[in-house]
Amino acid sequence: MDRDVPLSDTRSTPVKMASDEMADRSPPLEGLRIVNTRAAHQASALTRRLEAAGATVVHYPAIRIEPVPEIHRLDRALAEAVAGKYAWLVVTSTNTVHILAQRLALGGHTGQDLARHSLRVAAVGPATAQEIQERLGLQVDVLPREHVAEALAQALEIRPGERVLLPQSAIARPVLAERLRALGAEVTALPVYRTLLGQGGEPLPEYLWEGTVDAVTFTSASTVHRFLQRLKRENGSPGMLVDVVAACIGPITAEAARRHDLPVRVVAQDHTLDGLVQALVAYYREERP
Repeated sequence: MDRDVPLSDTRSTPVKMASDEMADRSPPLEGLRIVNTRAAHQASALTRRLEAAGATVVHYPAIRIEPVPEIHRLDRALAEAVAGKYAWLVVTSTNTVHILAQRLALGGHTGQDLARHSLRVAAVGPATAQEIQERLGLQVDVLPREHVAEALAQALEIRPGERVLLPQSAIARPVLAERLRALGAEVTALPVYRTLLGQGGEPLPEYLWEGTVDAVTFTSASTVHRFLQRLKRENGSPGMLVDVVAACIGPITAEAARRHDLPVRVVAQDHTLDGLVQALVAYYREERP
């Protein structure tokens, strides 16, 4: 009986199943060209995640980070923190962690010196918390469910009169310091780094003119502003992004992008790099045939 069955019939079903299985295993962002706008020293973490999902990554740093000229104010505050004069250290970005580690080392200290007097530590999100643990060796006591300043202020159990050290970006929103002061805290809010226009990377305006860019990722409001500033300096324009997906790490970043009329189609529910990539994957699973 087996000899009466055509050879093509016996092989067609297994071949089709193997093809379907291979399609199911193909990376979800395969064939897509996605721009990473993070600062050069931060870009690799997002690039690894995008490439693991199959994307081709275009590096176009929108920002670069430098300590503020008045960084000596942070040095004095850290000396006080080492001496046990602060109850809380509140950190809202990984850039702040890098600056803290640098300044502590220059002063002959480590993160462990901050922990000697039971300093409590709060972080705005898991990426910042991880940097605090890895670079400063400190345990994070408070991590809000939603990774924005408002949620962090609500999560902190501040007692009136407690001193809070809040090192942050020179362009940080004032909402966190204001809400902590409203709770009775004595807040030392210090600008410790400034966000400048990025440089280097790939010729993104050329790619946009060619129509070979699928999406641009933004991980902060400052990356949005500086990205557009850099694009204009390099003979580009926001209009070149009309058919490009703007993917934002959270609502604050998305709001900044929308104010510039960027086509925001992806906003991560989990405001992390993993959440951003997952949101992109979900979007393209819906959009691609």
